[in-house]
Amino acid sequence: MIYLLQQIANAVPIAALYAALAFGYAVIFGMTRRPDITYGALIAFSGQVFLLFAQFGWQQLFLVLPATLSLAAAMALLYTLATAGAVAHYVMRPLRAHSPNAVIVASLGLLIVLSEGMRLAMDSRELWISPFLHHRVVLAVGDGSEVGLTVMQIGNAAIMAAMVALGHVALGRTRAGRAWRAVADDPVAARLCGINSDTVFTLSYLSAAAIAAVSGVLATSYYGTMDFGSGLMFGLKIVLIAAAGGHGVPTRSACGAAAVGFAEALWSGYAAMLWRDAAVIGGLVLVLVISRRERDIP
Repeated sequence: MIYLLQQIANAVPIAALYAALAFGYAVIFGMTRRPDITYGALIAFSGQVFLLFAQFGWQQLFLVLPATLSLAAAMALLYTLATAGAVAHYVMRPLRAHSPNAVIVASLGLLIVLSEGMRLAMDSRELWISPFLHHRVVLAVGDGSEVGLTVMQIGNAAIMAAMVALGHVALGRTRAGRAWRAVADDPVAARLCGINSDTVFTLSYLSAAAIAAVSGVLATSYYGTMDFGSGLMFGLKIVLIAAAGGHGVPTRSACGAAAVGFAEALWSGYAAMLWRDAAVIGGLVLVLVISRRERDIP
C-alpha cells in the first residue's frame, strides 16, 4: 500500500506538468485549429535558454545561486515570449488566414529552427545545473516506510496547478476569455462583432507561450537539463496528450492530460520503463481512433 501511495505521489508533479502544457496547447489550438508542434519547441527552447544563462551567470558573472537562477528564469521567459510573439505575428497568423493546413508544415520547420539554433548557441554541449530544493517532505508513514516528495516536486506541482486554475478562471469569467472563445468559434463573425481577431490570436499565442516558458524552466530545474531532441518529443506528445481530454476546451484538455500523467507514472512503477512511452502513445492513439467523429474543421 505504501508503494502504491508513493507512486501516486510521484505522479502528481508529472500530471501537473502535462495538465499545464495541455492547457497552453489547447489555447493555441483554439486559434489555429491545426496540430502545432511548435509549442513543444518553445518548452525546450525555454529550458535551454535557462541553462545557457544559468551557466553564464554562474561562470562569467560569478553570481550566487539564487541570483543566477533568477537571471536565467527571467531571460528564458523574455526570450520565449519574444520568439513566440514573432512566430504568432509573422508566421502562424498569416498562414491561418490564407492556408490553414500550412500551419502543420510551418510548425515542423520552426521546431527545427529553434532546436538547431539552441544547439549551435550551446556549442552542441549538454549543459546541467546542480540539484536544489531537493529536501524530502514526508507526506505519510506506514509499515516502516515513508511516502514523500521533494520541495522541488511540490513547488512545481503547485505552480503548474495554479497556472491551470488561473487560466480556467480567465477563460471563463473575463472579457479576454469571452473574446478567445468568440475567435476560436468563428474569427470572421467575431471580427464583425467588433473583436480584433488578430490581436486575440497574438495574445493567445503569447499567453500559451508564457505557460510553456514557465513549465520549461520548472522541468529543467527538476531534471537538471533539457536535451536538443526534447522539442520534438514534447511537441508530438502534447498533441496526443491534449487530445485525451479534447482540444477544444483547455480545462478539459488539462484534465485528460493529468489522467495520462497518472497512467504514465503508474506504468513506470509496475511495468517495464522501456515500453512506457510506446504504451502511453499507443493507448492515446487507440482512444482517438475510438472516439473519432466526422466533423468539418473550418
